[in-house]
Amino acid sequence: MTRYPVLNIWADAVSLPEVLDCVVRFVEEGLGLHTIFASNPEKNFSVPKDPLLYERFRTADLLLPDGIGVVLALRVLHGVRVSRLTGIEVMQEICGLAEARGFRVFIYGAAEEVSQAAVETLRLRFPNLNIVGRAHGYLPESEMETLAARIDESRAQILFLALGSPKQERWIARFGPQLPSLRVCQGIGGTLDILAGKTKRAPASFRRLGLEWLYRLATEPGRIGRQRVIPVFILQVLARRLTALMQRRG
Repeated sequence: MTRYPVLNIWADAVSLPEVLDCVVRFVEEGLGLHTIFASNPEKNFSVPKDPLLYERFRTADLLLPDGIGVVLALRVLHGVRVSRLTGIEVMQEICGLAEARGFRVFIYGAAEEVSQAAVETLRLRFPNLNIVGRAHGYLPESEMETLAARIDESRAQILFLALGSPKQERWIARFGPQLPSLRVCQGIGGTLDILAGKTKRAPASFRRLGLEWLYRLATEPGRIGRQRVIPVFILQVLARRLTALMQRRG
């Protein structure tokens, strides 16, 4: 696995089997907390604005090439071909791994009804998955210490954070040191909404073509404020590539 710079952030050239191998090592051999975050075009613009978030992102154990823009950037800038690894796919694969190996899982985030429905879906798909606790993502600040204590008491080894970025990265940066039993934390954004059936995934044909972002924009027009960074990101990647070619020739 190699980490590559992608404009203002980074992404790992990693496959799904390699991610799962890492999770096993993190849980069974790791001595501390290991974080898994997603790299996408939006984070290229948001992460560097917050020094704490930037450092947490930079030092993450795995930075998944989630957005298709990042996948293409790795190819254009570094000649590296990787497959897109979405949060929902990686999360479910980790759940299957946790079921097989008896790892303890805690889920935090989303609205209460979404959290409940998503956990029910996971229990149907992974009947032997040891979900030792869950909490919705709208707890007041006054209950954060209590929540951290709950997670610690559950002895969870894997935590899925569905708070959205950058809230989920900030949360684990703040409370991770209070969770000595925790070995893996994955930021999963809106994954629970999909598992609960609140949000629909793009059809497989859109996903194969790397156009899931377009489908979500068409079905959720309110996302346009977030999605408009994609063409800017692509233009910056192409400009970086052109500059590199000119420097080589010069």
